Amino acid sequence: MTFCQAEPQAFFDHQPPSIAPPPTDRIYVACLAAYNNGHLHGEWINVTDEASIWEAVQAMLFRSPIEEAEEWAIHDYEGFEGAEVGEYFTFANVVELAEYIGERGKLGAEVLNYYGGNIEDAKSRFDEYAGEYDSLADYAEELTEQTGEVIPQRLAPYIDYKAMAHDYEQSGDYLTFRVGGSVHIFWAH
Repeated sequence: MTFCQAEPQAFFDHQPPSIAPPPTDRIYVACLAAYNNGHLHGEWINVTDEASIWEAVQAMLFRSPIEEAEEWAIHDYEGFEGAEVGEYFTFANVVELAEYIGERGKLGAEVLNYYGGNIEDAKSRFDEYAGEYDSLADYAEELTEQTGEVIPQRLAPYIDYKAMAHDYEQSGDYLTFRVGGSVHIFWAH
C-alpha cells in the first residue's frame, strides 16, 4: 500500500542546499599535433570563462613543439565533484558544467550523472526537489504529518515509516540521492 499523493508538494517549501564554492575546477588541454607526434604538451587551465580558456589554449598551442598546431582535446580534469568532462566538450560546455556544479555541488553532480550528463535534465530535476533528510523514513513521517492526517496518540507508535519509505522507493514516485550522510529527495514525475 502506497501513501503517495500528488498534492503533498504544496505542503513543502524545501530548497536545495546552498553549496560553498568548490575547489577550483580545472581542465588539462593537450595539443593533439604534439600528442600524435609523441610529445606531451598541454596545460592545466582554471575554468573561469570561455574567453579566458580559449586564450590559454591558444597560448599553449603557440608554444607547441609542433609548428602551427591547431587541434586540442581535454585529456584530464579536476574538480567538478565527480561529474564527467568529455574529451571534446566545448569550452562553453565546460563553463556551464562548472557553474552548475558551483551552484549544486556534489548533489548536482550525482543528479547530472543519473541523467547521463544531460545538464538540462539535471537542472530541471531541481524543480522537483522535496528536501534533505536523514532518511526516506523521516520524509515519510514529515509527509504524513503535513498531509493533515490526525493520528491518535495511542496508534502513533504503530506507524511504520520505514515500511512507508520502502513503498516510496518501490513506487518510482521519488528519486533519492545520498550525499554526505543525508538523503536528498526529488519527486519523479
